[in-house]
Amino acid sequence: MRSIWNGAISFGLVSIPVKLVNATENHSVSFRQIHLTDGGRVRYRKVCELDGEEVPAAEIGKAYEDADGSMIPITDEDLGSLPLPTARTIEIVAFVPADSIDPLQMDAAYYLSANGVPAAKPYILLREALKRSRKVAVAKYALRGRERLGMLRVVDDVIAMHGLLWPDEIRAPERVAPDAGAKVRDAELDLADALMATLGEVDMDSLRDDYREAVEELVAAKISGEVPRRAEPEDSGAKVLDLVAALESSVRAAKEARAGGARGEGDSEDAPVAKVTSMADHKGGRSGSPASGAKKSTAGPGRTTAKKTAASRSAASGATAKKSAAKKAAAKKTTGKKTTAKKRTGTKSTPRRRTSA
Repeated sequence: MRSIWNGAISFGLVSIPVKLVNATENHSVSFRQIHLTDGGRVRYRKVCELDGEEVPAAEIGKAYEDADGSMIPITDEDLGSLPLPTARTIEIVAFVPADSIDPLQMDAAYYLSANGVPAAKPYILLREALKRSRKVAVAKYALRGRERLGMLRVVDDVIAMHGLLWPDEIRAPERVAPDAGAKVRDAELDLADALMATLGEVDMDSLRDDYREAVEELVAAKISGEVPRRAEPEDSGAKVLDLVAALESSVRAAKEARAGGARGEGDSEDAPVAKVTSMADHKGGRSGSPASGAKKSTAGPGRTTAKKTAASRSAASGATAKKSAAKKAAAKKTTGKKTTAKKRTGTKSTPRRRTSA
């Protein structure tokens, strides 16, 4: 992975040369702007407001806009000369419990790599110290022209750093909470707890971006000249929600889904099977979605009853056929005995009478 920053971790009097690399990547599908009439690409050009001419990147600098609208030029040399100890240093200022960091402060994530052979031992020292203390390090560092706050923690055998927002950058949740007049009953809380317990846990690695996959399929269909698959329109009518009934139904469906997923191959076809509708099903019924964990049955109640009725008729017919065959066999056996007796009677020799001379 390509490093985006080189510097050192300042750990008291210990200095650890490190490289900073991005720990995350963006997989979103990006689009370009086009002119609808002819399909031409629309680009943004940087134009000077004074002369109206396009300005190349080499001639573009920085400036601070004052309150009156005037521009105060700021050069890279001006910024480089600032008395900033964190310009090339990740300065650890404290070690705190991980749960003391508000997740709202979390920003970009990076991996810290030891830069060179001499950095290996102090790097491992800091890593093992973080592991044994079960704490995270709070640090200050400078990146892309500004000083930032960071949190260092161990991920596998690597020290990772999360950029943190400064405390004054977190907005208070004023007028965000719903009206305090709404009350929740204990029975509703109990059902919510039951639903949470029934849903259980999830393997985070199994979660996928269904929207991104749908966009990729759309693009592939357009390229190959196929007609893109359209999602069926959903009913947008207003529905009155019975919270208790919805919770009870959710708990029941979750239990049936878990029971259906745990059933083996040799289970009965008549056992109740929960039908789980995934996000992919709403996007056109694409297969392969991890959301469809329940085993679907192709036989509905009507077909199951029909199978049982057919089986009963078949069994009754078989029994009748067996009885008929047994009667025929008995009759045949009796007829055979009579025929044999007649044959024996017809072939019996008649004694000759003696005549006198």
